[in-house]
Amino acid sequence: MERVVDIALSPGEAVRPDVVREEAASEAGLALDQVLGCRVLRRSIDARKKTPLVRLRVELSTSHPLEDAPPAPPELPDVSKAPVVAIVGCGPAGLFAALRCIRHGLRPVVLERGKDVRARRRDLAAINREHLVDPDSNYCFGEGGAGTYSDGKLYTRSHKRGNIEGVLNTFVAYGASPDILVDAHPHIGTNKLPGIITAMREAIRSAGGEVRFGQRVTDLLIANGAIRGVRTADGDELLSDTVVLATGHSARDIFRLLVAKGLLVERKDFALGVRVEHPQAIIDRIRYHCDVRDPNLPPASYNAVQQVRGLGVYSFCMCPGGIIAPCATAPDEVVTNGWSPSKRNNPFANSGIVTEVRTPSDVRDPLGGVDYQRGVEHAAWKAGGERQSAPAQRLEDFIQSRASVDLPDCSYPPGIVPWRVDELLPEDVALRLRQGLKAFGDKMRGYRTNEAVVVAVESRTSSPVRIPRDPDTLEHVQVKGLYPCGEGAGYAGGIVSAAMDGERVADRIALRYPASV
Repeated sequence: MERVVDIALSPGEAVRPDVVREEAASEAGLALDQVLGCRVLRRSIDARKKTPLVRLRVELSTSHPLEDAPPAPPELPDVSKAPVVAIVGCGPAGLFAALRCIRHGLRPVVLERGKDVRARRRDLAAINREHLVDPDSNYCFGEGGAGTYSDGKLYTRSHKRGNIEGVLNTFVAYGASPDILVDAHPHIGTNKLPGIITAMREAIRSAGGEVRFGQRVTDLLIANGAIRGVRTADGDELLSDTVVLATGHSARDIFRLLVAKGLLVERKDFALGVRVEHPQAIIDRIRYHCDVRDPNLPPASYNAVQQVRGLGVYSFCMCPGGIIAPCATAPDEVVTNGWSPSKRNNPFANSGIVTEVRTPSDVRDPLGGVDYQRGVEHAAWKAGGERQSAPAQRLEDFIQSRASVDLPDCSYPPGIVPWRVDELLPEDVALRLRQGLKAFGDKMRGYRTNEAVVVAVESRTSSPVRIPRDPDTLEHVQVKGLYPCGEGAGYAGGIVSAAMDGERVADRIALRYPASV
């Protein structure tokens, strides 16, 4: 017999398997010697009351032990002689599409404009230390996509879009901690993701697929309303009647290419704002109601939202124990994001604080949102001294619309410079952010403090365009065989939802090749 029960323990008790087993058995009305198997299915932190609790969902068995072995990588067929599917982009959408294509008996050839995860590190170091941005290899472009070196959070609300558990199991099979299958807000960590991505790439290659780096796609080969392949910057052509466009939310050259070729692209609402960084101890104190965090509790995070003048102001990609990352994709712009290592053991906590940017009904330019983003990012670069230094302002000074005489310590590697961030941002955006941050301070006592710093700008929360596709076939509405996919196409918002969209697209592609399924 198997039973599932919910229990709540102190942080110190929750890390002890013997206590978990005993408490779960008691809750199930079982004697301890009746329990032959005990497994935690779900774990979350409940910090609503003065003393935080760890809530666990536990499975018990009175008939057999319960296996805790992590899933193994699936056996993949040899697809070296199978029909080719060209996949543009090696982020989560592209990688998961490639793995799914292999399982359908198709041969993926992945073209990535950036470098592999190991070589990519040198380009990230150049941004951090020398303020040099390689437009093809940076925090956004390269093997694994933006998530590889900007955190690896796996939380998604897209439960209706695909198999979340399947995506998490795939990550575990290729090296992620099994904890991501249990935690309410799973997180891999930037230090762990490169190895996982490398293992996925090698699995694709071992099955007969290809992953090619330094291959920036500059043209789509289209004839008679159907895709015929792609051309890269070095003039090479990859011919295929199936192309997956999984380029990520920052591939502005691809958006411009589509418009130049007369293909339909739609402007989409997005968000714009700043990174707000506090000492981690302040967030721990707010969330856990203590002066010193219990060592059995993870560094605290927060999630905040407020309606201001009919539009949302909200936290995005909150990184406890994290670092603010420079995520520009061109030399003359400043863009911020955040990441945390798996242990989340840095002394700062940062989060995007952004507000919605709606598309006015009279705007016809599909790239209007791209130009809007670009203008703010360029202004931040100018304010930072035409380097990757980011303009910054103390939090309370930002709320009060006054200059900061000096700045606190900050994790942003290229450094920050004092600036009126409230004047750098578009006026309506700054107004909503100020009001939203005031409200956050009312809800989280201690949040409003000049020990915190506002760093500009957080502008790549999502793609400002959508590439329309047929809801049944998932092909572009004008081009047979062209599959817009993932976050860059406007159909995902993070690692997990992008991975699920990649799998969904691969499943549709397989229907075109019934002999391979």
